Amino acid sequence: MSVLTITKENFDLEVMKSDRPVLLDFWASWCGPCRMLSPVVDEFAGEHSEVKVGKVNVDEQRDLAAQFGVMSIPTLVVIKNGKETNRQVGVIPKASIAALI
Repeated sequence: MSVLTITKENFDLEVMKSDRPVLLDFWASWCGPCRMLSPVVDEFAGEHSEVKVGKVNVDEQRDLAAQFGVMSIPTLVVIKNGKETNRQVGVIPKASIAALI
């Protein structure tokens, strides 16, 4: 499964109305830890088609970052049935991402 770019325009359809759990990766291009986590999230997405994976650029999508109260990046947020069920801040291994879901 490919990783989606999540924006305020597609957020409702791709995240809130998803029939699968959604993993959101809040990141920025200038963030070193985000660049470390990004390939891990991409690999996770390729191995877990049962989970929809989306990335939110906090510089371009400030409203979404504020909506989720993202104060530090990278932040991973899990959404199931339109509700946040888990959150992790910082770089974590792929096995820990699976445990979040």
